[in-house]
Amino acid sequence: MRIRIKGARVLDPGNIDGKKDIIIKDHLIEAIVDPENIEISTDTRIIDARGMIVVPGLIDIHVHLREPGHEYKETIESGLLAAARGGFTAVCSMPNTKPVNDNRQVTKFIINRAKELGLSRVYPTGAITQGSLGNALAEIYDMKLAGIVAVTDDGKPLENPNMMRRALEYCKGLNIPIFVHAEDLSLVDGGSMNEGFFATFWGIKGIPNAAESVMVVRDIALSELTGARVHFCHISTKESVEAIRQAKKRGVNVTCETAPHYFTLTDADVKDYDTNFKMNPPLRSEQDRQAVIGGLMDGTIDLIASDHAPHSVVEKDVEFDMAAFGIVGLETSLSLSLKLVHDGFLIMENLVNKMAKNPAKIIGINNDITPGNIADLTIIDPEDIYEIDPGTFKSRSKNSPFSGIKVKGSTFLTMVNGKVVYLNDK
Repeated sequence: MRIRIKGARVLDPGNIDGKKDIIIKDHLIEAIVDPENIEISTDTRIIDARGMIVVPGLIDIHVHLREPGHEYKETIESGLLAAARGGFTAVCSMPNTKPVNDNRQVTKFIINRAKELGLSRVYPTGAITQGSLGNALAEIYDMKLAGIVAVTDDGKPLENPNMMRRALEYCKGLNIPIFVHAEDLSLVDGGSMNEGFFATFWGIKGIPNAAESVMVVRDIALSELTGARVHFCHISTKESVEAIRQAKKRGVNVTCETAPHYFTLTDADVKDYDTNFKMNPPLRSEQDRQAVIGGLMDGTIDLIASDHAPHSVVEKDVEFDMAAFGIVGLETSLSLSLKLVHDGFLIMENLVNKMAKNPAKIIGINNDITPGNIADLTIIDPEDIYEIDPGTFKSRSKNSPFSGIKVKGSTFLTMVNGKVVYLNDK
């Protein structure tokens, strides 16, 4: 059976932008035709997408699926249901599972479980070091053969600079990037929110901007030394944005991401010790928020990722300084990011690059909308207005700071391998 997506704006930056119909057959894009072409076979399912935007499948390269080991927070199934609802046809899973994904066996388990489910795709990342303990390199080559697309000790910084240098040299030979969790733990020093007026007001120990930026500067220097690819996760400070901007001007092989909460919220939003506003790095100042938006606008920040970090009430319904860092984000990321377009900071092409095309380049896949390619597509309804309600999330965890926020724009349909895995039929 064929599927025909009718009447939408088809937007694949650098490839196609216009009102077209897309015909899908046997999991592939068969043809892209003008809407006036009314030749339709009897076995064709019509998807009316008038007023919608069809884009290459969105990819979130920073997601914690928690399985194996922490299934009470999230499973691969619940995480991929959340991804599909959020418009993501693929995610990169972080390795801080239990056991840590530092070997071929865990990598294959994650990949095989995702294939069994037939929902959004999973491209695992592996740990840089054994157990993410920072002492010895993990089995990176074996994990690459098994299917990882990058390595990271995400959640833990690699504090030893010589170990980072050796990891970069090794990964350069394998042509895979290192995803950097930039954090100096001695500067964090047990802090729980951004250092500044609001941390003082609430009596919460603060984390300075330098806890992030000094590690960004260090790993820029190591990338420059080795020529290896470094990708900085969840950038949140003006100093980090500027350091990466200058490194790119020098031709250093670095990329970076930010998350929606860093261009949407600030430390002023942390109220009444609500632990749904506790994440790592923490919400920063308004000056930092504006710097992040500036980095998105001028291309310093390559992409937007959710840093989806599900936690149960066991970890969140406690004192602020005892609560786990992290929020869920797969089901709110697109809507929050569309506000950048509605507010005039980005045009739609920019957003598609940051949520689909650039992530694909970083992990080495082709998600172009072109005949012969696999039909991994996201259809966006740019005018849908709704209120975020964590109670409706597909994710097993509900730890979101955006409850009750009205947003404009949502996922209408998510298609993976020519199969509709999510349809907003409201």
